[in-house]
Amino acid sequence: MATIKEGDRVRVKVRTVTEEDRKVHMFFEHMQGLEGNVSNYYNKDEVAVTVDLSVLTDIPKDVHKIATERIQDKFAENTSDEVKKLLTKEEKAFTPNYVILVREQDLDKI
Repeated sequence: MATIKEGDRVRVKVRTVTEEDRKVHMFFEHMQGLEGNVSNYYNKDEVAVTVDLSVLTDIPKDVHKIATERIQDKFAENTSDEVKKLLTKEEKAFTPNYVILVREQDLDKI
């Protein structure tokens, strides 16, 4: 039975990254300590967490900022002027979610 469910507030545990982690690509140093809400619970080995952007450290924050700019530019390039007129300023300046996929055992409820 899952102890974590969709909507729960969680924090990624701080622990040593193992060789198994490296093989299955499910736990990385930059994920440690991140906080957010469980957006999807697929199974105990696949829990999607929407990370609070305010808790990102410098490198992931910069990567997310650059990715956001690229997505916004691509959206602007591929959207007609007619559609752009229908969008609000906030809709044009959207910020994509930062979602990570982790195992339940690597999460603590907060």
